[in-house]
Amino acid sequence: MAASAPVYLCRDLVKRRVGGGTAFELRVPELRIAPGELVVLRGASGCGKSTLLDLLALALRPDEAQCFSFRPEHRGASDLWRLWQREDLDGLGQLRGTHIGYVLQTGGLLSFLTARENIALSCRLLGRDPHGGVERLAERLDISAQLDKHPGQLSVGERQRVAIARALAHRPGVVLADEPTASVDPLNAARITALFLDLVRQSGACAVIASHDWQPAATPDVRVLDHRIERDGDVTRSLFWG
Repeated sequence: MAASAPVYLCRDLVKRRVGGGTAFELRVPELRIAPGELVVLRGASGCGKSTLLDLLALALRPDEAQCFSFRPEHRGASDLWRLWQREDLDGLGQLRGTHIGYVLQTGGLLSFLTARENIALSCRLLGRDPHGGVERLAERLDISAQLDKHPGQLSVGERQRVAIARALAHRPGVVLADEPTASVDPLNAARITALFLDLVRQSGACAVIASHDWQPAATPDVRVLDHRIERDGDVTRSLFWG
C-alpha cells in the first residue's frame, strides 16, 4: 500500500530574527508529517520551537522555502510558500481556521468569554453548531464544573485544559501545542498530556507539540525531533528536520 501523502512537507524552510546585535535563523532542511502522526519538537527555550509551530500554524511568514506545502484531510495540497508570496491572507486564514487547532503556551483564552464560550469559539467562527461537543470535551478534561466561569476564575491547569478543548472542538486535522503543560506541576502535567494525546489519537488528527523536557520512553508512538545548534559569526542557527 502506498504511503499517505504528508500533511506537511517542508524543504529548506527558513525564518530569521535580528535584534540586539545578534541574528537567529531557524532552518528546516526537510520535514514530513504524516496523517495521524504525533511529533514532538524538543529543545531548550530559545531554540526555535515556537517559531516553527507558528510557521506550521500559518501565523508567521517564512523568509525562504524551497517547498512548504499543506495537505489537510480530504483536500488537495496547498502551496503555502506561494500563498505567502502572494500575500493571500484570506486563503491562509481559511486554511488555519478550518484545519488547525492551536494550543498556545499562555492558553490565549478570551477573558470576557466563559470557558464554555471559549471552547465553542472555534466552531462558531466556522458557522458550526458544537452539537454537545463542548460538554463531551469538558467531561473528558474534567472541567465540566468550570464551563460557566471566566478564565480569571480558573486555575492555571483549568485554563490550559479549556485551551486544549478549544483547539479540538472544531475537529481539526492538525493540532499544534506549544509547551501545553509548562505552567502546571509535574503530576497534573502528566495527566493533561495523557488526556491530550488520547483525544488527539481518537480524532485521527496529526499533532505537533513543542516541549523542552519530553520523555519519549513514556510515549513510544510519538516521534521526537531534536534540534542542532550551529554558530556562524554573529548568526545562531537552529536546525530541525525529520
